[in-house]
Amino acid sequence: MKRKLLYLTCSLLAVALVAAAINAQTLRRLYHTVTLFDDDVIVGNFSNMDQLFDAVTIDASAPVTVFGHSPQPLPSEFQHDGTPRVTRDFLADTNTTALLVLKDNDITFEEYYRGTNAGDRRISWSVAKSFLSALFGVAVAEGSIGSLDTPVSDYVPSLKGTGYDGVAIKDVLQMSSGVRFDEDYARFNSDINRFGRLMALGGSLDEFATTLERERQPGTYLHYVSIDTHVLGMVLRAATGREITDYFNDKLWSRLGAEDSTLYLVDAVGEPMVLGGLNMRTRDFARFGSVYLNNGFWNGQQIVTPEWVAASVTPDAPHLMPGERDTSDLSLGYGYQWWIPEDADQEFMAIGIYDQFIYVNQKAGVVIVKNSANTHFTEDNFSSMRETVSMFRAIADSVATSGDQDTSLAAAQQ
Repeated sequence: MKRKLLYLTCSLLAVALVAAAINAQTLRRLYHTVTLFDDDVIVGNFSNMDQLFDAVTIDASAPVTVFGHSPQPLPSEFQHDGTPRVTRDFLADTNTTALLVLKDNDITFEEYYRGTNAGDRRISWSVAKSFLSALFGVAVAEGSIGSLDTPVSDYVPSLKGTGYDGVAIKDVLQMSSGVRFDEDYARFNSDINRFGRLMALGGSLDEFATTLERERQPGTYLHYVSIDTHVLGMVLRAATGREITDYFNDKLWSRLGAEDSTLYLVDAVGEPMVLGGLNMRTRDFARFGSVYLNNGFWNGQQIVTPEWVAASVTPDAPHLMPGERDTSDLSLGYGYQWWIPEDADQEFMAIGIYDQFIYVNQKAGVVIVKNSANTHFTEDNFSSMRETVSMFRAIADSVATSGDQDTSLAAAQQ
């Protein structure tokens, strides 16, 4: 009897200890979620997300693709809406942590700020959406996904009866699902903040997606819904029969020539946060941008088809075009998880909150990566985002002009 009682006591103690550990872990995640964007810790947090939340690591497995170097200073100032801005002041004002400029395969400028360095693996936020789009393009090219007109609920039966029931894959790719979603980071009970608390307290992103309802006809209105990208991940898993991390490594990461591993934040059941959970070095963000700069060709192989690249960065309906329109979203255009600025000339961008950017200018042969911790990014209807585009264009023009001058000088010397 005493032995049974001792066994029961030990068992209960073990359960209590496990529960305490789980609660402690949950409280820790909740604390980090609540304080994640505080001014005194945001920079460090954005470079150390795996120390704050659950994450999986995808190792770099291929020989590193080495960039050349052709140093060139940034333009001292740039024009935005007819007003000059001092470049260094703007970088400081937007709490920039890294800026890298790539012309073809040469780094012309690379600098790290706020105590960060080249080895930091920085959170992508929604820049990760463009990586997921690339994976989707591979699945389409390989025939795993037959048509973008197929409803997402055909691949994922759990979405039947939800806001995503019957919605075409293409509409979800183009943030035109018609699903109701409040992405207001300043409102406590917004959907995006409910999502954040789910990541902190534990839960399934798949289940979260099934709670959303329809508010508009799909394919008619550009409304940014981060969970749309998670639904694309659900479709990708179902279509390929593979886990996201495995497919990501096989089709993309192992082919980039990355110089370090990447991290994916995961939910309580281990599912990657494909809508914004990638963490990697700034140079590796640039390597991905180079894939799209070169129409899907990089590191000696065609990673994404040129057709998918072109379709991804080409708005093909009135509600997706850059410029003022009858929506509450930005005046940027939208493709397959890529943004297109107004008056674009072979330009497009991956964008994440707090001012994360991969800017690609195919005409100039330029990729620019900007990592930031800008807590004022929503002010004045995201004015810093529009100013950043102006700065990128000035940098691209400067680099392209310098390249032309160098070519002319070389020809003259010959």
